[in-house]
Amino acid sequence: MASLRLIIEDGHFKDARGRHVLLRGINVAGDAKLPSQPDVPSHVARDFFDGDNVKFHSRPFPKEDAHMHFSRLKRFGYNTIRYVFTWEAIEAAGPGRYDEVWIQHTIDVLRAARDYGFYIFLDPHQDVWSRYCGGSGAPMWTIYACGLNPQSFTATEAAIVHNTYPDPESFPKMIWSTNYNRLAAATIFTLFFAGRDFAPKCIIDGINIQDYLQGHFVRACEHLAKRIHEAGDMENDIVFGWESLNEPSRGMIGHVDLSVIPDEQKLKKGTCPTLWQAILTGSGRACEVDSWDMGGLGPYKVGRVLIDPHGETAWLPEDYDDSRYGWKRDPDWKLGDCLWAQHGVWDPSTDMLLQKNYFEKHPTSGGKLDYHAFTNTYFMAFYRKYRDAIRAIHKDAIMLCQPPTLELPPTIKGTADDDPRMVYAPHYYDGITLMTKKWNRTWNVDIFGVLRGRYWHPAFAIKIGETAIRNSFKEQLAAMRKEGLDYMGNHPCILTEFGIPYDMDDQHAYKTGDYSSQSAAMDANHFAVEGALMEGYTLWLYSATNDHQRGDQWNGEDLSIFSVDDQTLPVSPLPRTPDLNQSTSSLLKAATAGSRKEVEDESSVTPGNLQRVLTTPSISSSPAGVNPELTNTPGYRAAEAFVRPAPIATNGPIISYVFDLKNCEFTLNINGTSVPSEEYPTMVFLPEYHFPKEQCTVAVSSGKWEISTDDEERTWIQKLRWWHGDGQQSLKVTGLVRPHNVLAGTDEEAGYLEQCQQSYGIDLKSCSVM
Repeated sequence: MASLRLIIEDGHFKDARGRHVLLRGINVAGDAKLPSQPDVPSHVARDFFDGDNVKFHSRPFPKEDAHMHFSRLKRFGYNTIRYVFTWEAIEAAGPGRYDEVWIQHTIDVLRAARDYGFYIFLDPHQDVWSRYCGGSGAPMWTIYACGLNPQSFTATEAAIVHNTYPDPESFPKMIWSTNYNRLAAATIFTLFFAGRDFAPKCIIDGINIQDYLQGHFVRACEHLAKRIHEAGDMENDIVFGWESLNEPSRGMIGHVDLSVIPDEQKLKKGTCPTLWQAILTGSGRACEVDSWDMGGLGPYKVGRVLIDPHGETAWLPEDYDDSRYGWKRDPDWKLGDCLWAQHGVWDPSTDMLLQKNYFEKHPTSGGKLDYHAFTNTYFMAFYRKYRDAIRAIHKDAIMLCQPPTLELPPTIKGTADDDPRMVYAPHYYDGITLMTKKWNRTWNVDIFGVLRGRYWHPAFAIKIGETAIRNSFKEQLAAMRKEGLDYMGNHPCILTEFGIPYDMDDQHAYKTGDYSSQSAAMDANHFAVEGALMEGYTLWLYSATNDHQRGDQWNGEDLSIFSVDDQTLPVSPLPRTPDLNQSTSSLLKAATAGSRKEVEDESSVTPGNLQRVLTTPSISSSPAGVNPELTNTPGYRAAEAFVRPAPIATNGPIISYVFDLKNCEFTLNINGTSVPSEEYPTMVFLPEYHFPKEQCTVAVSSGKWEISTDDEERTWIQKLRWWHGDGQQSLKVTGLVRPHNVLAGTDEEAGYLEQCQQSYGIDLKSCSVM
């Protein structure tokens, strides 16, 4: 068997030549969350509930456009793709009915990525279970299988869904994520992970709903893996691995008291019922619940709101016809009644909560089910089933294990689950910026430290000043990576999601072309990932249809690095010189034989790129912004902050690397090993935008180097090749310095900090903040 293109050795990724590989990637694409036929973005109600007939045949984009998208991403310096797909795309038509047209489209798109040299892993994506619960992921029929009626979620607030929101234009930002703590998603995730223990009456087709849901999900992914395997040229060369279910939730499992909001529920926005109140409103009862909003230091209560379903319930009616999907529900599972009432949690005749701690402990062992216990038991049982199914098809698959977001990883170090071909795949977002859609240069909060109990008071988690904020991000990610090593063993860590909202400050950048806030936030996040020495990352997000009016077309989010209403970063900031045949200013006096004379701009047609231009469309969609104010000043979308230099492959492990955007300096330190062959030196992606080779200087500790441009992976990119010796080696490249993110913190930001300090009764000016 040919050697694998990517392997894991001693907790690091290596290529077939033994060089250390940094996986620098992007999520492709946000469009995969939504069907293409009919085209139903999240703000559109039309055809929304026709969920059995949706098709994803053009997701994440038409295969005719694949080369354009992959070329663009390669030019940005990415070598890795987290390929987003949903269970709904495979099995929307009903249980066991797979969409072979979508599967073939997926294979065709993945095959198109081959020439670009991407490392690709597949992400079975979900958010709050399904589009019908306000997110993405599972087919509509799974909700009916659980005895719930998605068409009643709006009246009962079992889920807040953009498509059915009374005024989609005023849909509150980021409120979709609160659905994890509302009735629909909380119930379904409980059934998915622990239906056998907590809902034993929920039997469908002779098995518990837990096994029914997990079985269909795993078999759907297994079927896709089988088709990829049968394609014959995909495994390992193109697709190296599979990630587990995106952002799994424990639902109600482990809740100590259903009548109160648990301390660990940090996200509160809009109406915020307790799970007991959610159960009541889901059964048609009116309840007055707390309403919350999100401030700089987290949520704060703003009042009380009456949720009155007027007798409408979130459960399927007693006379619902289960023959629609062909399953047979056990007679003891009675439709028309709340399934939690059927399991003795509450009494509908008196509306009394009978077992407030029903989900607190494991019904058999009696062990307390905090989040870590959930991860070690129910999550790991599911993960093993998924892992084994994929590995039965793709035997060399690298499995990316993603436990619940921001929770402790599973305790598997030294056990049979301590798999040599496993990766720890956490997520991290700067929650303050994400929820407020504002980059505050004055202060931020160490969210990870707060969650881990490292401060006796949240006020001491405040980080003041942009340098402290950037360092705090880095320290949080480093701590996250260390937890993976401590709990899971010596495995690579890939941060498979992080990102920033582009529609900050009421879309100020779209009105002015000034992306300085986005640039600063994006640079701070990348500084953190680089400093934490994670073995890879995939930025959220690339969306082919993003525009200034609707963002990513999903729940008001706007995190895509690409928009049809913006420009892409120029290949070079300088005019082309007439003769690039001269050697670089390097210790290697002659250019390599394969170096090219000219770098082609993707916007121009030349004899050299004519065939590619004819076979690859240059425009996938036209700008779709409705409001001219949002489209008259297109910018580069802070590309200077995400198009950044990075190691591609190094002869020896990386000690440190960082890109200083403000001073346009890239530094790399490695524990070098001698280059085994002149053909395979250490390589660094060196974006020409920052480092035009006529205007950059290079300093190395030893050896020879060259800067050259090639299209050996179909797209012209500039690389620095470095032939060095053994031992600790250093490289420093200084490029073209230009002003970026130079805005200072505003008085408003500083003033709000003072208000927060006063509300805590602490004067942080007299405190030493670490």
